[in-house]
Amino acid sequence: MSKQADMTPEQSFFAVFCIEALADELHTTGDKVYKMLTEGSDILDAYLVPRYDVLHTQGRDWIVDDLKRLMAKEGLIP
Repeated sequence: MSKQADMTPEQSFFAVFCIEALADELHTTGDKVYKMLTEGSDILDAYLVPRYDVLHTQGRDWIVDDLKRLMAKEGLIP
């Protein structure tokens, strides 16, 4: 079960930023990326939200590369 309701407004904004940045990078929709991060894995709840304090200080490219690495490890992308 997802814990997304427990996100602060800042964490929610950051999650949306990450989802849209990934969608742009992967040439897909934010909805598909959201599903990959929540239904296909627990990246959103287990990685992105708990590590917000550190991750939000990084640049867009670093965040996207980091998330793509995790998504590949989970088998969500090649």
